[in-house]
Amino acid sequence: MKMIRPVSDLRNNFADISKTVHETGQPVFLTKNGYGDMVVLSMEAYENLQFESEVYFKLREAELEAEMTGKRCSSKEVLKAMKEAASGIA
Repeated sequence: MKMIRPVSDLRNNFADISKTVHETGQPVFLTKNGYGDMVVLSMEAYENLQFESEVYFKLREAELEAEMTGKRCSSKEVLKAMKEAASGIA
């Protein structure tokens, strides 16, 4: 369930909000005058969102490239290319 609190709680109950975002890994949504204003996340949760966003973007790029070129690779080919790239051979 979403945690929604007034923005004044950020000043008045910072420690509680900090504890909540760190323990749950979930964001706290802050409102101002009854409307959404900000979202507070722990650094770990933010970094995870950034990572997931980057992975999604790269997968989407790969899907678009595959649609345009029609090129497909087997899992063995992909694994071989990854090993070569990791070892500096590629």
